[in-house]
Amino acid sequence: MMAALAAVFTPLLPASVNSATALEERRLSFYHTHTRETLNVTYAVNGEYVDSALAQINEFLSDFRTGDVELVDPELLDLIHDVRESLNSSATFEIISAYRSPKTNEMLRSQSSGVARNSQHVLGKAIDVRLRGIETSRLRDTAIELQRGGVGYYAQSNFVHLDTGRVRRW
Repeated sequence: MMAALAAVFTPLLPASVNSATALEERRLSFYHTHTRETLNVTYAVNGEYVDSALAQINEFLSDFRTGDVELVDPELLDLIHDVRESLNSSATFEIISAYRSPKTNEMLRSQSSGVARNSQHVLGKAIDVRLRGIETSRLRDTAIELQRGGVGYYAQSNFVHLDTGRVRRW
């Protein structure tokens, strides 16, 4: 009897209840401003990271100057995914910088006072981005509201730095 009632009433449940069996996918789209390459990938399904997707992302976000590849912090991917979701967007992230080898970081430090000696980029825990169709000031404000790491705003260069280090902003 209970099975028959469930069969009758399950289709009438709201989609949010009825979709409990649906797969939850976390997907990201990237465009690298220096290499002009693109990547559109599902990096997690039902709370589990997809190893092959993480490998693609690590390669894509590698140091484009040296070719060095580092493991990107999956929490960084979750952070940018959640920022984008908070903005009700499914747009592509434009990558300005992600992983930096120590050699690249030192070269950039010698050219600019804005590059940290112990940069989160060297650890695979930082990314400098724009989100297509979203003002960078809005991207910044949304990331700050989440309180999940560092947020730097570079209005002149039109990008936002996001990292999974301690909560701070500049």
